[in-house]
Amino acid sequence: MDYFALFLDSLCLLVGHGVMHMVFISRLTGKKLKKWYIAAYFLLLGMIQLISNRLALDGTLPVGAGVLALYELSRYGMRNQRSVSWLAALLSYYVSQLSFGIINSVEAAFFPRFIGSPLFYPLFLAAQLLFFVLCAGCYYAVLKLLAWTEDSQTPYIGLLLFPGLFFFAAELYILQTAYSFFAPTISLEEVGRHSTLLLLQVMGLAALLCTLYAYRQLCRGFQAQAELQSLTQAAHEQKVYIAEAQARYEQTKSFRHDIKNHLSVLDGLLRGGKLEEGREYLKKLEAVSEALSFPYQTGNPVVDILLGEKLGLAKEIAAEVSLVLPKPCGIDDFDLCVLFANALDNAIAACRADDGAKAIRISGKQQGDFYMLTFENTCSDEPLPPAGTGLSNIKAVAEKYHGALLTEKNGRQYYLSVLLNISPCNS
Repeated sequence: MDYFALFLDSLCLLVGHGVMHMVFISRLTGKKLKKWYIAAYFLLLGMIQLISNRLALDGTLPVGAGVLALYELSRYGMRNQRSVSWLAALLSYYVSQLSFGIINSVEAAFFPRFIGSPLFYPLFLAAQLLFFVLCAGCYYAVLKLLAWTEDSQTPYIGLLLFPGLFFFAAELYILQTAYSFFAPTISLEEVGRHSTLLLLQVMGLAALLCTLYAYRQLCRGFQAQAELQSLTQAAHEQKVYIAEAQARYEQTKSFRHDIKNHLSVLDGLLRGGKLEEGREYLKKLEAVSEALSFPYQTGNPVVDILLGEKLGLAKEIAAEVSLVLPKPCGIDDFDLCVLFANALDNAIAACRADDGAKAIRISGKQQGDFYMLTFENTCSDEPLPPAGTGLSNIKAVAEKYHGALLTEKNGRQYYLSVLLNISPCNS
């Protein structure tokens, strides 16, 4: 029995397949790796290897069974999506098979001359170590190109299934048909053949990385398109707010212009003893005044309208607004709309996700040329989702006015603070 070969095979099976496969899938999908995942995978790999040896199965079937076992652990153990689990299993095996094929090409071309030499076993062991290093490096490159979260790239993950399956099948075919145990002597033709296979597999690795890079750029394009559509819609809504604020301002200006005439009419009715007519006229003036007033007074009609509309649609949420925007304010109305609209949308969504008391508090404080806006709202105990377009838009406004954005979660309370430079020369 060749104990050295048995040792290398066991090492390759346990480390190269077992640990590295599970660590790769865990890092790729962002799921925590538990010890029983690795133990279960070791057990499945051992059973597959035992059955394969007993039945003298072709190498393709054990590899297929290994991919299926890895899929099952990813799908039902780590609770990943089906498409994610299939792709992760295929990539795990493809990278390890590819790394093995590259090292095997070098071994088959150059190691036969060392058979019988004292250097043979150290060189063979060094080749196995190089396999682990190469495999880990390829996994790292794939992770850098393909790392995703549940809400970002996974909707398009199916685009990679067929390319991944093609790379996997091509590499498996090469390993099953082109490689065998090398003979004590090897011809120049065989060296050339193995060198060609080495080049093809390196090109296969490059093709995989290029495919993953193209996929990442495609996902970024989809994300940028979605953000652009969101910004376009937000810009349209904010133009409506600004137009409505301007119209409300003109109506208020007109009412103030006519207030003297109204007071004169009211004074005439009272002097003439027409008390009922005076009361009716006064009620009409009150109705007009209320129609022109805002539920929240911040000193900026655009923000007043936005607050009234957003918070008016969320009547189940207790709202407190205690801020007065300075005049003059060096912040454009459009940017104020972007800031307040996104902050309120996020706060309302967080409140509605909580089953307890729902509350939003908005405050502001000026110190010199800087103004601090604070949005405080209730939220659930669940971890916060990744920063989305809303926070990105708020951050862009803060940076435009040489300010900063700070978020904090304390239990069921969420705080968003935005610092802005409001000096006129900053606009």
